[in-house]
Amino acid sequence: MVFDRLLAKALAAFVQRGSLEVTAETGEVHRAGDGTAPRVAVRLVGEGATRALVIDPELTLGELYMDGRLVIEEGTLMEFLQLLLQDSRAERSKLPIPTIAKLRSLAWRLAGRNDARLARANVAHHYDLSGRLYDLFLDRHRQYSCAYFEHEGQALDDAQRAKQRHIAAKLAIRPGDDVLEIGSGWGGLAMYLARYAGAERVRGITLSAEQLAASRRSAAEAGLSDRVAFEMEDYRATQGRFDRIVSVGMFEHVGPKDYGAYFEAAARLLAEDGVMLLHTIGRTGEPGYTNPWIRKYIFPGGHLPTLAEVMPAIERSGLMVTDIEVLRLHYAETLKAWRERFLARRDEALALYDERFCRMWEFYLALSEAAFRWEDVVVFQIQLAKRNDVLPITRDYIARNEEMLRRAEETRLQVAAE
Repeated sequence: MVFDRLLAKALAAFVQRGSLEVTAETGEVHRAGDGTAPRVAVRLVGEGATRALVIDPELTLGELYMDGRLVIEEGTLMEFLQLLLQDSRAERSKLPIPTIAKLRSLAWRLAGRNDARLARANVAHHYDLSGRLYDLFLDRHRQYSCAYFEHEGQALDDAQRAKQRHIAAKLAIRPGDDVLEIGSGWGGLAMYLARYAGAERVRGITLSAEQLAASRRSAAEAGLSDRVAFEMEDYRATQGRFDRIVSVGMFEHVGPKDYGAYFEAAARLLAEDGVMLLHTIGRTGEPGYTNPWIRKYIFPGGHLPTLAEVMPAIERSGLMVTDIEVLRLHYAETLKAWRERFLARRDEALALYDERFCRMWEFYLALSEAAFRWEDVVVFQIQLAKRNDVLPITRDYIARNEEMLRRAEETRLQVAAE
């Protein structure tokens, strides 16, 4: 059949190393790779599975797995994704039927702006899921962004604390500073900045009702409600002037058409001697559309920017780039830890939702990890200011600030133990 031939052609193009065996629903077996490890065998189940996969693999691969129509018979899901991605660099020109990819590229270029109403709906789709779900796999402070692994084998909780420390060090907060966090999550970073970094006041804004309620509870329980405040607010509506601005894991939801509005708001809100740190997932390749399965099921409206997309908006805003760090593989290790934790408590997730949801979440965590390991996905930390004299001229201050923060953490632990 024609779709069997096209599937064989696609597998030969994408899988160069390892061993992959795919059994179509017709019973025909397709093999690809050089015969080395890892060895993976999958079976497609149900009429039309091969046709759907060939026509639109970027979307259908995840859907078939969610529906139980793509069955891993040998090896693991992670090894399967490794075989598909480690040699391909996601070259869409290799797809046997490239028309859908071309249409998606056109739709991405013509997409409209992500206004406040749409932004809130997109956030609710993912972040207003049950908090009990996130407790299954996140660290104790619910840091739902890339950890910072200081050494191989570091525990997730310690790596997430190191991330907070690294960000705070780059912000170089002074006693009495007012801080704005755009996209404050469950409040862990805001409370860290108040408790350890010397911020006088921290204002966290979010579009998630679930996260807002949890953040306010956490601040009250920590005795920080007088210094840390959380609000349901779009960044375009925020007023005031802040000495420091930080945004972690939120920029991916802004969308290219609104980058100008985002950085214009940041410039308006940042003090003349202020510092901003933007921590965002991004890509090192050419600009392009985000994986359609991720956009449909996980992060509607999401987009992973390249520096080429971001820099013009920064330059037009009047802000200046003072430092850029590229975190490579840190998110792959973070996602590995999340995936292992989720799978260890999968029965609890099944009690919250259903089997299709659990398979969707497995595929999301595995696909995301694979993208950071074998594609061009990284994390950018972009430091911004309005003047070029507000930070030291060498990067030594980051390590010094981290050490001071580490001592502050240890002191607090000692006091608590006493």
